[in-house]
Amino acid sequence: MNRPFLGTQALTTGALTRGQLRWNYRAILPNVYVRADTPVSLDDRIAAAWLWSGKRAVIAGRSAAALHGALWVKQHVPIELLWRCGRPPAGIIARNERVEADELVTIRGMQVTTPERTAFDLARHLARLPAVSHLDALARATGLQAASALRLGERYPGARGVVGARRVIPLLDPGGQSPKETWLRLTVLDAGFPRPTTQIPVTDGFNTAYLDMGWEDPQIGLDYDGDQHRKDRVRYVHDVGRNELVAQTGWMDLHVLAEHSPAFIIHRLRRAFERRGWARDGRRRPDCR
Repeated sequence: MNRPFLGTQALTTGALTRGQLRWNYRAILPNVYVRADTPVSLDDRIAAAWLWSGKRAVIAGRSAAALHGALWVKQHVPIELLWRCGRPPAGIIARNERVEADELVTIRGMQVTTPERTAFDLARHLARLPAVSHLDALARATGLQAASALRLGERYPGARGVVGARRVIPLLDPGGQSPKETWLRLTVLDAGFPRPTTQIPVTDGFNTAYLDMGWEDPQIGLDYDGDQHRKDRVRYVHDVGRNELVAQTGWMDLHVLAEHSPAFIIHRLRRAFERRGWARDGRRRPDCR
């Protein structure tokens, strides 16, 4: 009984008495119980929602992304199901939507939307930034290609949010390794810069460093430095050598911190392109060779 289970089933089979169920376990959904002294993980909440549906719902959205191995799905996000239910309990989003057999896979005995259908749903139902963040993580975990997810828009041309999905899905990039990197990439795109390449290898012939994103011709990079770069001494020492390597190979690498505003980031980036002899919006000037 270390995983979520149906209370009625445990009583019917004699696995538990009513007293044991009442005192040692707690309900997290109607008729779905877990041990009273055990923290509930995201995986537990997904399994509980599936049990609550009578094992008939399809796991979708962020919950499906997590089951496919995508990172950055928060512990307490609503569990998303493709399931007909007018009033789901708190913590569950049930959507009565069409889904075809080739859009389903089985994970841990549960029906789950494929990476392609998961991406299609994320792009339709979430705001742009969280949608792209989850798409990046899903693509990184599964090898998802934007084109395969976009084809579902042709299958469901009248689906809710499909117009927005057609704009969002092409933005996915498996090289986005964190939500902050996704945010930074969208920030420079929204400012009119060309789409940056992600995870650019920079080598001196012996050692190799990777830039979060950048533009290879003018050799301008962008790196988002989270708190681990400052608080982790081993990481700090590594970064000193890494930054020297990048500079020695001719790259101009701009480091972005949480305190930097979008306006400041774009100002620095425009100056960097100007110093390289490029236009302020990152476009090649006619006289550049």
